[in-house]
Amino acid sequence: MTTSETRTKPLIGLTCRYGADDDWHYLPADYSRAVAAAGGVPVLIPLLAETAAILAAELDGFVLCGSASDVDPARYHQGRHPMVKSIHPERDETDLRILAHAFNENKPVLGICYGMQTLNVFLSGTLIQHIAECVPGAIEHEDRRAQHLVRLAPDSKLADWAGANTEISVNSTHHQCIQVVGLGLRVTARSEDGVIEGVEGDFPDHFVLGVQWHPERIWKEEGVSRRLFTELVRACGRRSTPRETVASSRVR
Repeated sequence: MTTSETRTKPLIGLTCRYGADDDWHYLPADYSRAVAAAGGVPVLIPLLAETAAILAAELDGFVLCGSASDVDPARYHQGRHPMVKSIHPERDETDLRILAHAFNENKPVLGICYGMQTLNVFLSGTLIQHIAECVPGAIEHEDRRAQHLVRLAPDSKLADWAGANTEISVNSTHHQCIQVVGLGLRVTARSEDGVIEGVEGDFPDHFVLGVQWHPERIWKEEGVSRRLFTELVRACGRRSTPRETVASSRVR
């Protein structure tokens, strides 16, 4: 691997998905393309927790990607809802190990869909396990072809990137969402049914952001989604080399 002293682009780790039918670690190409277009070098992280922890030390920032699985409710001390049909412990553990490293080293993190949910659970938050049954008046969130509006908090990074717009149109593919917000996170976007669509870390000098939608699919046409990747890469570039370890009391 090229050393940080000789390369100019930050290495961005992307957590893979698990394909149970074929025993695959894989990731849709949209994630890598979005990171590369923003100026980063995408590096796929296999769902091997020990290996991921070793690899993380060589990376500058992370995208916790979406997943067809759900976070194990036992990790946030709840029983399992009947609609939680797919849990992959390897993915849960990999994300949590990556987050422990990122928070210990103050490395930038962008959580997308499932990745925002693992970020929230890592910070002691909880999840609504099935929106359709648990959120009165819920709009469609599971159809990947659907678009809906999200309202942006006025004092957030998302609102700043959106300029004069207070709402943006995004896509959805999820049946869960944040219930109790994790420690150090604040809500920065909601859909019209109240579902939390964006969170931002209130941590000095540490880029931590999560969105419930899938910006990797719409970054070419939607400006805020594009800025998510651009700002992640920019935050990675601001980290001076050689890297300095920053102890963090937030890591459990």
